[in-house]
Amino acid sequence: MILSTELKQKVEKTQAFLQDVSVTHGPVTFANSLGAEDMVLTDMICRNALDISIFTLDTGRLHEETYSLLDQIKKRYNLLVKVCYPEATAIEHYVQVRGINAFYDSVEARKSCCQIRKVEPLRRALEGKKAWITGLRREQSVTREELKSTEWDENFQLYKFNPLHDWHEQDTWDYIREFKVPYNALHDQHFPSIGCAPCTRAVHDGEDVRAGRWWWEDAASKECGLHRDAKQRVPA
Repeated sequence: MILSTELKQKVEKTQAFLQDVSVTHGPVTFANSLGAEDMVLTDMICRNALDISIFTLDTGRLHEETYSLLDQIKKRYNLLVKVCYPEATAIEHYVQVRGINAFYDSVEARKSCCQIRKVEPLRRALEGKKAWITGLRREQSVTREELKSTEWDENFQLYKFNPLHDWHEQDTWDYIREFKVPYNALHDQHFPSIGCAPCTRAVHDGEDVRAGRWWWEDAASKECGLHRDAKQRVPA
């Protein structure tokens, strides 16, 4: 397959953007959720030997296919992605007080679980960094429709860059196929967005790409806390 002229331009623009961020905002790190978009960025960072560290969050409840992808990354890019874990005592307390699957009970209980398993580990992973990179796209959900390439993250007090903010889903997969980028096998089972196993399901035809995440909740509130301030802009 040969990339379209439009996608070639997007790829060149994205690679140049990543290069600029690595030089002007270092130390910078990439929060790799191991989804398709994040594998595109992983490939670009490794292919161009950019000075951008890469980490992922292991919540303790991921799919087996996600762990397998980490091994594929190591073999393909000779890269050992840093894995960040939640505090064991916090998880033990949550389970003891609320129950093992309490996140199904209410939005508050689910967000509390995300806070322990995702937000706090992310906070530790971002310590000492000046900026972080994500694989977010505008098309992914209603909570991301106003996403920009550059934001000021008030939660973590550093810059946040979204290089693929204007990419389409087809762009992502065209890149993956062109460069034979490894990806999570669950994508082939109708999982466009992949998180924790209990909170992710396959989507049906016609549903948006985030419909399988926390499907029992209202679409307007379906963020885990990592990106809850998606409308923030660069400070004047």
